[in-house]
Amino acid sequence: MEYLDFEQPIKELEEQLEKCLTIGEESGIDITDTCKKLELKLAETRKEIFKNLTAWQKVQLSRHPSRPYFMDYINNIFQDSFMELHGDRTVKDDKAMVGGLGKIGDQSFMIIGQQKGYNTKTRQYRNFGMSNPEGYRKALRLMKMAEKFGIPVVTLLDTPGAFPGIEAEERGQGEAIARNIFEMTRLKTPIITIVIGEGASGGALGIGVGDRVYMMEYTWYSVISPESCSSILWRSWEHKEKAAEALKLTAPDMKELKLIDDIIKEPLGGAHANREQAYEAVKNAILKAFNELKKLKSEDLVKKRMKKYVEMGVYND
Repeated sequence: MEYLDFEQPIKELEEQLEKCLTIGEESGIDITDTCKKLELKLAETRKEIFKNLTAWQKVQLSRHPSRPYFMDYINNIFQDSFMELHGDRTVKDDKAMVGGLGKIGDQSFMIIGQQKGYNTKTRQYRNFGMSNPEGYRKALRLMKMAEKFGIPVVTLLDTPGAFPGIEAEERGQGEAIARNIFEMTRLKTPIITIVIGEGASGGALGIGVGDRVYMMEYTWYSVISPESCSSILWRSWEHKEKAAEALKLTAPDMKELKLIDDIIKEPLGGAHANREQAYEAVKNAILKAFNELKKLKSEDLVKKRMKKYVEMGVYND
């Protein structure tokens, strides 16, 4: 297991506990009390650290190499029912954007999201979770298909941003994202959006317009990453922690600003600390949102969605 800088006290206590248990087993000496004290101290330390996380530390958790990615949620929530659909019918199949049909119980969903890689080879294959224009056009094609057959759409966001390469701009990256935002505002089927990792810029927003928008507890959602913000304002990445605080990009910040609907609680230590619990939390959020939205007629659904986004950013002096 990999540990972040601020998790070092947890790592040290876990190593001490492991040594304590090993000594007890090998020597035959009863050191149960010592081990129990270490267990209690470990639990208290973990709770104390995760109770006082900074915005930057939450950004680090959202990028944890052991954190579940899109396909992990698909394989566990939708299990054997997921059928991936490929291609934008114009250029090619974008491997960073994955979409297809899946079931929870008897209910079908169109699930779309960004997939990052697990190692160097798969990261290159998935383009580090950064979609090209054809990825957004594939996503829109699948959403339109879902609308045609009355299937609710679920989008899971986890991207450091849309691919910024010159070839992506030549093929209309900005237009593809803008078209998705426009079309999603008036899609006549329920849209449930969940930020499961990084929600960066238009790369996330291109599939992020939903009737219900949730963020997992240790994720972030912002127009720019803390590092990029720091490099623009201070000409250096050294101020990324300060930038993270100023951007108000954490789930509690977004909830307070009324830009998301709710926060999905993660296991203590993050989604990677107890994957099954994280999968169950996301599954329950999807079902809860769907049960609320399925009662609305398509016309009312679109009106409420439009009203929701029009009211964002409105304030009184």
